[in-house]
Amino acid sequence: MKGRKDTPSDWGCLVGICFFILGLGTLLPWNFFMTASLYFQGRLNASNVTDGRENNSSKYFNSCMTLLSQLPLLLFTLLNSILYQRISEAMRIAGSLVVIFFFFVFTAVLVKVEMDTDLFFNITMATIWFINSFGAVLQGSLFGLVGMLPQKYSAVFMSGQGLAGTFAAMAMLLANASDADSESAALGYFITPCVGTLVTLFCYLLLPRLEFAHYYLHKSTKYEPGTTDELLTVESTAVDNGKLNGHANGSVAGNPNQDGASEEGEGEAEARRDRSKEAFLCMEQVEKKQEKASIIEVFKKIWVMAFCVTFVFTVTLSVFPAITVDVKTASPNFRTALPGNWERYFINICCFLTFNINDWLGRTVTTLIRWPRKESRLFPLLVVSRVIFIPLLMLCNVQARSFLPVYFDSDIVFTVIMVFFSISSGYFVCLSMSYAPQLVEAKDAETAGTLMTFFLALGLSIGAALSFPLRKLV
Repeated sequence: MKGRKDTPSDWGCLVGICFFILGLGTLLPWNFFMTASLYFQGRLNASNVTDGRENNSSKYFNSCMTLLSQLPLLLFTLLNSILYQRISEAMRIAGSLVVIFFFFVFTAVLVKVEMDTDLFFNITMATIWFINSFGAVLQGSLFGLVGMLPQKYSAVFMSGQGLAGTFAAMAMLLANASDADSESAALGYFITPCVGTLVTLFCYLLLPRLEFAHYYLHKSTKYEPGTTDELLTVESTAVDNGKLNGHANGSVAGNPNQDGASEEGEGEAEARRDRSKEAFLCMEQVEKKQEKASIIEVFKKIWVMAFCVTFVFTVTLSVFPAITVDVKTASPNFRTALPGNWERYFINICCFLTFNINDWLGRTVTTLIRWPRKESRLFPLLVVSRVIFIPLLMLCNVQARSFLPVYFDSDIVFTVIMVFFSISSGYFVCLSMSYAPQLVEAKDAETAGTLMTFFLALGLSIGAALSFPLRKLV
């Protein structure tokens, strides 16, 4: 067979950088709206009394935002898992990014538009629904895409997703610390993801022009180099030789002096016909091998990883941010180097920034350490053990509370719990998502990645649903 061409190298790590930015771009919608919850509540509270009655829109904002973020994520991820073969990759990815950019621009414009509180609430909820719907399609498609490349690129992609939350938290921290009025600070905050989405779109359009990415993204759709040509050559040679031998044998047929040579020629022709038949059988086997497995067949191979990613996000979303965002500092009047007291920055730093930095760290560590291995039974056991974080965070200084006592009222204890909670979340999610494509053949890697994204969304939805009763239990 012909020798394979050497695999091209990722010159300047451009492909890795592109997938890092693509990972960041997939979670910009969720993170920028979640981190801005204080802005939305503040705007809804600005008109808290309308026509002599109390407006309770802000009271239910976080619950509604979580619900309307995760339901479309689950629904459209499921649709993407089923219909992704019928819609082109470019339409799913580039189209989703364009729509997400439009909704971020629309949200930024609304900062300067005065309107009725109920109308603002309804428009914001609709925006959250649609932007997360297209975010689900984008995320599922990109997980399928990165699954075609070596494992480390899945880890890089997940690392980029982890940085999205840090990016949003830092943007909000700078907005809070700025001397600008609240309206201008909010405008600058929402312009940031507009720029981020455009950069993400540019990185996606750049990928096909990079030799390393082009090699892997088209590898699973082609035969092995030289295989088809060689088989055709064998078949063609056998048939041509058969015809030549048949013609020669026919030309001397009936010559009694050439009977031995004739029989030998017929034997050679028969052998060549056998080789021709084998060549055709080999071609059929190659074609059969190139057929993608069904979704059920792929799921049977990756179900452990699907369970792991679902359980990790179920635990994470059941308490973050629904419960953790209501934790109060034990030192509200502590002075900081930033404008205002500690209470002004406590949740942004100890909740959002701490979670997102360490979640990103947990994802990034998987590029160096991958333990336990994908075949280990210890892996799902460690994932299930994360359930201990639910009672630990519920026993922190969450206010207001109805049933449970406060055991950890220290800011330091809360922050330490958040560190381990977030590192383990990012680490096990990244391992699960990067292990799954390795459990199937290369031609089924995209299907495995898309399915894993559905189970990721399922975990988010289950966790969001559990957050309501858990919050009432506190």
